[in-house]
Amino acid sequence: MPSLSISFPAYNEEANIGKAIEDAVRVASQLAADFEVIVVNDGSADRTSEVVREYMARYPQVRLIEHEVNQGYGAAVFDGLVGGVKEWAFFTDGDLQFVLDELAELWALRQEADLIIGYRAPRRDPFIRKLNGWGWTWLTNVLFGYVSRDVDCAFKLLSRQVIDTVGPRVASRGATFSAEFLARAKQMGFAFREVPVTHLPRTAGSQTGAKLSVILRAFWEMFLFRIKMWREKAHSS
Repeated sequence: MPSLSISFPAYNEEANIGKAIEDAVRVASQLAADFEVIVVNDGSADRTSEVVREYMARYPQVRLIEHEVNQGYGAAVFDGLVGGVKEWAFFTDGDLQFVLDELAELWALRQEADLIIGYRAPRRDPFIRKLNGWGWTWLTNVLFGYVSRDVDCAFKLLSRQVIDTVGPRVASRGATFSAEFLARAKQMGFAFREVPVTHLPRTAGSQTGAKLSVILRAFWEMFLFRIKMWREKAHSS
């Protein structure tokens, strides 16, 4: 049975991260004999780090990666993926908006694809976030060809080969991280599978990422990445 790494990016998630860790340990132990649970504390101002350390004392499989200052969502996801040592890596958010038991459905497909990625069906977020997400996914698929029906869905299972091969080619550590990672993986010929997953309303903590400045910067970074890929193709031909 392959080994499994589960990672969570976390920013001010003290109210949620304990339950997320408990769910991760329970689910991972059902799927793999050898597993680890990694929390990347992205410069939280609350007790996220202290809560994680309490669970580290209870479960030897739990690890903590600390960002002394907030580096952004993409950086936290990236560090959780590359910080793992297991054969397969799964990441999701620590805000309890996903049903972690559904990882079993992705795990069952690991022999059929290199990346098994969820899409929220339906997405349980405020209207403006759903609108932003729809526009972002549409733009990604227009610029790079179809890569996913829900680019930023934080419910993805990847082989270590994908992380080791694609990771060094991904420059973004911000809002464009997932789009760039998936576009690179597609470019390199890795196989994808998509699976519908349950999405729940957030019940604690606060959402980030909907600020106009963040959105505008993300769109600008996306266009720069598209130009970069065009130039790479021109130079290689």
